[in-house]
Amino acid sequence: MKITTIGIDLAEEVFQVHGVDVHGKAVLRKQLRRSDMAKFFVNLEPCLIGMEACGSSHHWARKLGEFGHTVKLMSPQFVKPYVKTNKHDMADAEAVCEAVSRPNMRFVPIKNVEQQAILSIHRARQGFVKARTAQANQMRGLLSEFGIVIPQGIRSINKRMPDILEDAENGLPGTLRKLLERLNDHLKELDCQVAELELQIKLWHKENEASQRLEAIPGIGPITASAIVATVGNATEFKNGRQLSAWFGLVPKQRSSGGKQILLGISKRGDTYLRTLLIHGARAVIRFAENKAEPESWLHKLMARRNKNVAAVALANKNARIIWALLVRDTKFHPNHTSAASAAKA
Repeated sequence: MKITTIGIDLAEEVFQVHGVDVHGKAVLRKQLRRSDMAKFFVNLEPCLIGMEACGSSHHWARKLGEFGHTVKLMSPQFVKPYVKTNKHDMADAEAVCEAVSRPNMRFVPIKNVEQQAILSIHRARQGFVKARTAQANQMRGLLSEFGIVIPQGIRSINKRMPDILEDAENGLPGTLRKLLERLNDHLKELDCQVAELELQIKLWHKENEASQRLEAIPGIGPITASAIVATVGNATEFKNGRQLSAWFGLVPKQRSSGGKQILLGISKRGDTYLRTLLIHGARAVIRFAENKAEPESWLHKLMARRNKNVAAVALANKNARIIWALLVRDTKFHPNHTSAASAAKA
Protein backbone atom coordinates (compact mmCIF):
# COMPACT_ATOMS: atom_id res chain seq x y z
CA MET A 1 0.00 0.00 0.00
CA LYS A 2 2.02 2.92 -1.30
CA ILE A 3 0.40 6.33 -1.06
CA THR A 4 1.12 8.42 -4.15
CA THR A 5 -1.21 11.41 -3.70
CA ILE A 6 -2.63 13.10 -0.60
CA GLY A 7 -5.21 15.85 -0.20
CA ILE A 8 -5.31 17.85 3.04
CA ASP A 9 -8.22 19.94 4.25
CA LEU A 10 -6.54 22.53 6.46
CA ALA A 11 -8.10 23.85 9.65
CA GLU A 12 -7.07 25.52 12.90
CA GLU A 13 -6.62 22.36 14.99
CA VAL A 14 -7.86 19.17 13.26
CA PHE A 15 -6.82 18.43 9.66
CA GLN A 16 -8.53 15.89 7.40
CA VAL A 17 -6.18 13.78 5.25
CA HIS A 18 -7.21 11.73 2.20
CA GLY A 19 -4.69 9.55 0.33
CA VAL A 20 -4.83 7.36 -2.76
CA ASP A 21 -2.51 4.84 -4.41
CA VAL A 22 -1.20 4.81 -7.97
CA HIS A 23 -4.55 3.40 -9.20
CA GLY A 24 -6.56 6.18 -7.53
CA LYS A 25 -7.96 3.88 -4.85
CA ALA A 26 -8.49 5.48 -1.43
CA VAL A 27 -6.03 3.97 1.04
CA LEU A 28 -5.92 6.68 3.69
CA ARG A 29 -8.66 8.58 5.50
CA LYS A 30 -7.41 10.14 8.67
CA GLN A 31 -7.80 13.09 11.00
CA LEU A 32 -4.64 14.68 12.36
CA ARG A 33 -4.25 17.26 15.05
CA ARG A 34 -1.93 20.16 14.33
CA SER A 35 0.67 18.80 16.77
CA ASP A 36 0.72 15.41 14.95
CA MET A 37 1.11 16.72 11.38
CA ALA A 38 4.91 16.89 11.28
CA LYS A 39 5.34 13.50 12.99
CA PHE A 40 3.01 11.80 10.51
CA PHE A 41 4.46 13.21 7.29
CA VAL A 42 8.13 12.99 8.25
CA ASN A 43 7.75 9.19 8.39
CA LEU A 44 5.77 8.96 5.13
CA GLU A 45 7.41 8.13 1.81
CA PRO A 46 7.64 11.19 -0.47
CA CYS A 47 4.43 11.75 -2.41
CA LEU A 48 2.34 14.47 -4.06
CA ILE A 49 0.42 16.59 -1.54
CA GLY A 50 -2.32 19.06 -2.44
CA MET A 51 -3.85 21.82 -0.33
CA GLU A 52 -6.14 24.77 -0.90
CA ALA A 53 -4.33 28.13 -0.81
CA CYS A 54 -5.54 29.64 2.45
CA GLY A 55 -4.23 31.21 5.67
CA SER A 56 -1.69 28.62 6.82
CA SER A 57 -1.18 26.75 3.53
CA HIS A 58 2.17 28.36 2.66
CA HIS A 59 3.58 27.47 6.08
CA TRP A 60 2.56 23.83 5.72
CA ALA A 61 3.74 23.71 2.10
CA ARG A 62 7.23 24.76 3.18
CA LYS A 63 7.17 22.39 6.16
CA LEU A 64 6.07 19.32 4.21
CA GLY A 65 8.43 20.19 1.37
CA GLU A 66 11.32 19.93 3.83
CA PHE A 67 10.32 16.28 4.36
CA GLY A 68 10.81 15.52 0.65
CA HIS A 69 7.18 15.74 -0.45
CA THR A 70 6.03 17.56 -3.59
CA VAL A 71 3.50 20.11 -2.38
CA LYS A 72 1.03 21.97 -4.62
CA LEU A 73 -1.39 24.75 -3.64
CA MET A 74 -4.62 25.44 -5.52
CA SER A 75 -7.22 28.17 -5.49
CA PRO A 76 -10.39 27.00 -3.67
CA GLN A 77 -12.50 27.91 -6.72
CA PHE A 78 -10.64 25.28 -8.76
CA VAL A 79 -11.14 22.61 -6.09
CA LYS A 80 -14.87 23.19 -5.58
CA PRO A 81 -16.00 21.36 -8.78
CA TYR A 82 -14.43 18.13 -7.47
CA VAL A 83 -16.59 18.00 -4.32
CA LYS A 84 -18.95 15.07 -4.95
CA THR A 85 -21.30 15.38 -1.97
CA ASN A 86 -22.34 17.80 0.74
CA LYS A 87 -19.58 19.97 2.09
CA HIS A 88 -17.68 18.45 5.01
CA ASP A 89 -14.01 17.96 5.84
CA MET A 90 -13.73 14.42 4.47
CA ALA A 91 -15.33 15.38 1.15
CA ASP A 92 -13.14 18.48 0.92
CA ALA A 93 -9.94 16.48 1.48
CA GLU A 94 -11.01 13.95 -1.18
CA ALA A 95 -11.75 16.80 -3.62
CA VAL A 96 -8.32 18.34 -2.99
CA CYS A 97 -6.68 14.95 -3.55
CA GLU A 98 -8.42 14.55 -6.91
CA ALA A 99 -7.88 18.15 -8.03
CA VAL A 100 -4.12 18.13 -7.39
CA SER A 101 -3.67 15.16 -9.75
CA ARG A 102 -5.37 16.87 -12.71
CA PRO A 103 -2.84 17.55 -15.50
CA ASN A 104 -4.26 20.98 -16.39
CA MET A 105 -4.71 22.27 -12.84
CA ARG A 106 -3.41 25.78 -12.14
CA PHE A 107 -1.33 26.03 -9.00
CA VAL A 108 -0.54 28.89 -6.66
CA PRO A 109 3.17 29.71 -6.16
CA ILE A 110 4.41 28.78 -2.68
CA LYS A 111 5.70 31.84 -0.84
CA ASN A 112 8.80 31.86 1.33
CA VAL A 113 8.84 33.55 4.74
CA GLU A 114 10.33 36.75 3.30
CA GLN A 115 7.52 37.06 0.75
CA GLN A 116 4.89 36.45 3.39
CA ALA A 117 6.45 39.05 5.68
CA ILE A 118 6.43 41.83 3.09
CA LEU A 119 2.88 40.94 2.05
CA SER A 120 1.85 41.22 5.71
CA ILE A 121 3.19 44.78 5.68
CA HIS A 122 1.21 45.44 2.49
CA ARG A 123 -1.99 44.15 4.12
CA ALA A 124 -1.41 46.27 7.22
CA ARG A 125 -0.76 49.35 5.04
CA GLN A 126 -3.91 48.67 3.06
CA GLY A 127 -5.89 48.50 6.31
CA PHE A 128 -4.49 51.83 7.50
CA VAL A 129 -5.21 53.44 4.10
CA LYS A 130 -8.85 52.29 4.26
CA ALA A 131 -9.15 53.54 7.84
CA ARG A 132 -7.62 56.88 6.83
CA THR A 133 -10.07 57.25 3.96
CA ALA A 134 -13.01 56.41 6.23
CA GLN A 135 -11.80 58.90 8.84
CA ALA A 136 -11.41 61.66 6.25
CA ASN A 137 -14.89 61.01 4.85
CA GLN A 138 -16.37 61.11 8.35
CA MET A 139 -14.77 64.50 9.02
CA ARG A 140 -15.98 65.87 5.69
CA GLY A 141 -19.49 64.60 6.44
CA LEU A 142 -19.59 66.21 9.89
CA LEU A 143 -18.38 69.56 8.56
CA SER A 144 -20.87 69.53 5.66
CA GLU A 145 -23.72 69.37 8.20
CA PHE A 146 -22.55 72.79 9.45
CA GLY A 147 -22.18 74.31 6.00
CA ILE A 148 -18.43 73.78 5.60
CA VAL A 149 -17.56 71.83 2.46
CA ILE A 150 -14.08 70.40 1.91
CA PRO A 151 -13.09 68.87 -1.47
CA GLN A 152 -12.33 65.17 -1.56
CA GLY A 153 -8.80 64.02 -0.80
CA ILE A 154 -6.55 63.73 2.24
CA ARG A 155 -4.50 66.75 1.14
CA SER A 156 -7.56 69.00 1.12
CA ILE A 157 -8.43 68.04 4.69
CA ASN A 158 -4.86 68.42 5.93
CA LYS A 159 -4.71 71.86 4.31
CA ARG A 160 -8.08 73.17 5.51
CA MET A 161 -8.46 71.69 9.00
CA PRO A 162 -6.01 74.00 10.85
CA ASP A 163 -7.83 77.09 9.56
CA ILE A 164 -11.26 75.62 10.32
CA LEU A 165 -10.32 74.74 13.89
CA GLU A 166 -8.80 78.17 14.52
CA ASP A 167 -11.64 80.16 12.91
CA ALA A 168 -13.82 81.38 15.79
CA GLU A 169 -16.41 82.86 13.43
CA ASN A 170 -17.37 79.78 11.43
CA GLY A 171 -20.23 78.91 13.81
CA LEU A 172 -18.87 75.52 14.96
CA PRO A 173 -19.93 74.69 18.54
CA GLY A 174 -17.17 74.02 21.06
CA THR A 175 -18.11 70.35 21.48
CA LEU A 176 -17.81 69.71 17.74
CA ARG A 177 -14.56 71.65 17.57
CA LYS A 178 -13.06 69.39 20.25
CA LEU A 179 -14.33 66.31 18.42
CA LEU A 180 -12.80 67.49 15.15
CA GLU A 181 -9.47 68.09 16.90
CA ARG A 182 -9.54 64.50 18.16
CA LEU A 183 -10.49 63.12 14.73
CA ASN A 184 -7.80 65.23 13.06
CA ASP A 185 -5.18 63.86 15.47
CA HIS A 186 -6.35 60.36 14.64
CA LEU A 187 -6.08 61.14 10.92
CA LYS A 188 -2.51 62.36 11.40
CA GLU A 189 -1.66 59.18 13.32
CA LEU A 190 -3.02 57.05 10.46
CA ASP A 191 -0.93 59.13 8.04
CA CYS A 192 2.18 58.37 10.10
CA GLN A 193 1.39 54.65 10.17
CA VAL A 194 0.98 54.55 6.38
CA ALA A 195 4.21 56.50 5.86
CA GLU A 196 6.20 54.21 8.19
CA LEU A 197 4.95 51.04 6.49
CA GLU A 198 5.65 52.49 3.05
CA LEU A 199 9.20 53.20 4.19
CA GLN A 200 9.63 49.54 5.20
CA ILE A 201 8.29 48.44 1.81
CA LYS A 202 10.67 50.76 -0.04
CA LEU A 203 13.65 49.50 1.98
CA TRP A 204 12.75 45.91 1.04
CA HIS A 205 12.30 47.01 -2.56
CA LYS A 206 15.81 48.51 -2.68
CA GLU A 207 17.29 45.18 -1.53
CA ASN A 208 15.32 43.05 -4.02
CA GLU A 209 16.76 42.96 -7.53
CA ALA A 210 13.60 41.62 -9.19
CA SER A 211 11.44 44.31 -7.61
CA GLN A 212 13.83 47.02 -8.83
CA ARG A 213 13.65 45.67 -12.40
CA LEU A 214 9.85 45.95 -12.37
CA GLU A 215 10.03 49.56 -11.16
CA ALA A 216 11.50 50.54 -14.55
CA ILE A 217 8.11 49.87 -16.19
CA PRO A 218 6.04 53.08 -16.50
CA GLY A 219 3.16 52.98 -14.02
CA ILE A 220 4.88 50.65 -11.56
CA GLY A 221 6.51 52.01 -8.41
CA PRO A 222 8.06 50.39 -5.33
CA ILE A 223 4.67 49.56 -3.77
CA THR A 224 3.35 47.74 -6.84
CA ALA A 225 6.68 46.11 -7.74
CA SER A 226 7.26 44.73 -4.24
CA ALA A 227 3.69 43.42 -3.96
CA ILE A 228 3.93 41.59 -7.30
CA VAL A 229 7.34 40.02 -6.60
CA ALA A 230 6.23 38.96 -3.12
CA THR A 231 3.08 37.37 -4.56
CA VAL A 232 4.20 35.63 -7.77
CA GLY A 233 7.94 35.21 -7.13
CA ASN A 234 9.69 34.46 -10.43
CA ALA A 235 6.32 33.85 -12.18
CA THR A 236 7.39 30.44 -13.51
CA GLU A 237 4.01 28.99 -12.47
CA PHE A 238 2.54 30.84 -15.46
CA LYS A 239 3.15 29.59 -19.01
CA ASN A 240 2.99 33.02 -20.60
CA GLY A 241 2.18 36.65 -19.97
CA ARG A 242 -1.47 36.22 -20.81
CA GLN A 243 -1.87 33.65 -18.05
CA LEU A 244 -0.42 36.10 -15.53
CA SER A 245 -2.67 38.87 -16.84
CA ALA A 246 -5.67 36.53 -16.55
CA TRP A 247 -4.60 35.66 -13.00
CA PHE A 248 -4.71 39.39 -12.21
CA GLY A 249 -8.23 39.52 -13.66
CA LEU A 250 -7.25 41.92 -16.46
CA VAL A 251 -8.52 39.93 -19.46
CA PRO A 252 -12.09 40.02 -20.85
CA LYS A 253 -14.70 37.69 -19.43
CA GLN A 254 -15.80 35.29 -22.17
CA ARG A 255 -19.19 33.67 -22.69
CA SER A 256 -19.30 31.44 -25.74
CA SER A 257 -21.94 29.05 -26.98
CA GLY A 258 -22.72 27.42 -30.32
CA GLY A 259 -19.56 28.78 -31.89
CA LYS A 260 -20.49 32.37 -31.00
CA GLN A 261 -18.01 34.26 -28.83
CA ILE A 262 -19.10 37.10 -26.58
CA LEU A 263 -16.44 39.18 -24.80
CA LEU A 264 -17.55 41.18 -21.76
CA GLY A 265 -15.70 43.39 -19.29
CA ILE A 266 -12.61 42.22 -17.42
CA SER A 267 -13.05 39.07 -15.35
CA LYS A 268 -11.85 40.67 -12.06
CA ARG A 269 -10.62 37.26 -10.90
CA GLY A 270 -7.49 36.76 -8.87
CA ASP A 271 -5.79 39.23 -6.56
CA THR A 272 -7.90 42.40 -6.23
CA TYR A 273 -5.09 44.31 -4.51
CA LEU A 274 -2.56 43.72 -7.30
CA ARG A 275 -5.12 44.47 -10.00
CA THR A 276 -5.99 47.76 -8.29
CA LEU A 277 -2.34 48.76 -8.02
CA LEU A 278 -1.72 48.01 -11.70
CA ILE A 279 -4.76 49.97 -12.88
CA HIS A 280 -4.00 52.96 -10.61
CA GLY A 281 -0.46 53.00 -11.99
CA ALA A 282 -1.80 52.88 -15.54
CA ARG A 283 -4.09 55.85 -14.81
CA ALA A 284 -1.08 57.85 -13.64
CA VAL A 285 0.74 57.09 -16.90
CA ILE A 286 -2.31 58.18 -18.91
CA ARG A 287 -2.56 61.50 -17.02
CA PHE A 288 1.10 62.13 -17.79
CA ALA A 289 0.73 61.07 -21.43
CA GLU A 290 -2.13 63.52 -22.02
CA ASN A 291 0.34 66.40 -21.70
CA LYS A 292 3.01 64.76 -23.81
CA ALA A 293 3.06 65.12 -27.58
CA GLU A 294 3.72 61.60 -28.90
CA PRO A 295 0.87 61.00 -31.39
CA GLU A 296 2.52 57.88 -32.86
CA SER A 297 2.91 56.05 -29.56
CA TRP A 298 0.83 52.96 -28.80
CA LEU A 299 -0.82 54.64 -25.82
CA HIS A 300 -1.81 57.82 -27.69
CA LYS A 301 -3.35 55.78 -30.50
CA LEU A 302 -5.28 53.75 -27.94
CA MET A 303 -6.50 56.88 -26.12
CA ALA A 304 -7.71 58.30 -29.43
CA ARG A 305 -9.96 55.25 -29.94
CA ARG A 306 -11.05 54.40 -26.39
CA ASN A 307 -12.02 56.17 -23.18
CA LYS A 308 -9.58 56.54 -20.30
CA ASN A 309 -10.95 53.63 -18.27
CA VAL A 310 -10.57 51.18 -21.15
CA ALA A 311 -7.11 52.56 -21.92
CA ALA A 312 -6.06 52.17 -18.27
CA VAL A 313 -7.10 48.50 -18.20
CA ALA A 314 -5.41 47.85 -21.55
CA LEU A 315 -2.17 49.42 -20.30
CA ALA A 316 -2.37 47.44 -17.04
CA ASN A 317 -2.87 44.27 -19.12
CA LYS A 318 0.17 45.13 -21.23
CA ASN A 319 2.25 45.83 -18.12
CA ALA A 320 1.26 42.47 -16.64
CA ARG A 321 2.64 40.69 -19.70
CA ILE A 322 5.85 42.73 -19.52
CA ILE A 323 6.14 41.81 -15.82
CA TRP A 324 5.94 38.10 -16.70
CA ALA A 325 8.69 38.47 -19.32
CA LEU A 326 11.02 40.35 -16.96
CA LEU A 327 10.56 37.89 -14.08
CA VAL A 328 10.71 34.64 -16.07
CA ARG A 329 13.57 35.67 -18.36
CA ASP A 330 15.45 37.58 -15.64
CA THR A 331 15.90 40.58 -17.93
CA LYS A 332 15.67 44.36 -17.62
CA PHE A 333 12.98 46.58 -19.10
CA HIS A 334 13.80 48.26 -22.41
CA PRO A 335 11.28 51.00 -23.37
CA ASN A 336 12.02 50.74 -27.09
CA HIS A 337 12.02 46.95 -27.24
CA THR A 338 10.34 45.51 -30.34
CA SER A 339 9.11 41.92 -30.37
CA ALA A 340 10.01 39.54 -33.18
CA ALA A 341 6.39 39.50 -34.37
CA SER A 342 6.22 43.30 -34.53
CA ALA A 343 9.54 43.46 -36.37
CA ALA A 344 8.27 40.95 -38.94
CA LYS A 345 5.14 43.04 -39.57
CA ALA A 346 7.28 46.13 -40.07
